[in-house]
Amino acid sequence: MGERTQYTPGTFNWVDLATTDQEAAKAFYADLLGWEYEDLPVGEDQFYSMARVDGKDVAAIANQPQPQRDAGVPPIWQSYVSVDSADDAAEKAAELGGQVHAGPFDVMEAGRMAVIQDPQGAFFMVWEPRDNIGAKLVNAHGALSWNEHYSPDPDGAAEFYGDLFGWETSAMDQMPMKYLVISNDGKGNGGMTVPPAPEVPPSWLVYFAVDDIDDAMAKVQELGGATMMGPTDIGIAKIAVASDPQGAAFALYSGQLEP
Repeated sequence: MGERTQYTPGTFNWVDLATTDQEAAKAFYADLLGWEYEDLPVGEDQFYSMARVDGKDVAAIANQPQPQRDAGVPPIWQSYVSVDSADDAAEKAAELGGQVHAGPFDVMEAGRMAVIQDPQGAFFMVWEPRDNIGAKLVNAHGALSWNEHYSPDPDGAAEFYGDLFGWETSAMDQMPMKYLVISNDGKGNGGMTVPPAPEVPPSWLVYFAVDDIDDAMAKVQELGGATMMGPTDIGIAKIAVASDPQGAAFALYSGQLEP
């Protein structure tokens, strides 16, 4: 069980879903991953639904902001990276060619964050923890296990994030396409590769661990989701990519997990 009380800066520490049907999404992931929720008020008739496994925070689900809907942005899982200073990270990202779409702002007493788009086009968030570090549990059934960057230019992405967060990348051998494994402070922290299909935009894909991927993917279908890829055996694990009934893409991982 990967219980966490802090994160080294540069580590993925949180994911949340911006969706067009919050209650339906909550039901889908509860049935699929065993999540239980606490609805935290964040405005008039608006809630941030904190998802938990064994009482520990693992992710959240919220209504997609209206500007995103108006712009045609589909429901999407969003990846957060822990930093010492959201202000410094946003300033540096801009210097490196990224775009700061939402400048640093406080999230009550929980932390401070910013929304950034990298030069390849993928969005991510930086999180400066205060009262909330992010996920209290990772690398366990129903919890975050990996974050994967898609873009036509993995080397360019590696350079941007390396300069921003100090990430190191190494090529994985015997892969049919370029695949770079991200290390942060000597520990695995995700991967970078090219999109699996031309229509897949630059983005970060979120992986959740499951005990049995074949059973989980059958459950996805039963619950109204769709299979996008796999299950695929990669040696140390099986992986699959799916979408929930609202259209948000996510991945599942069944295999060896780091503590």
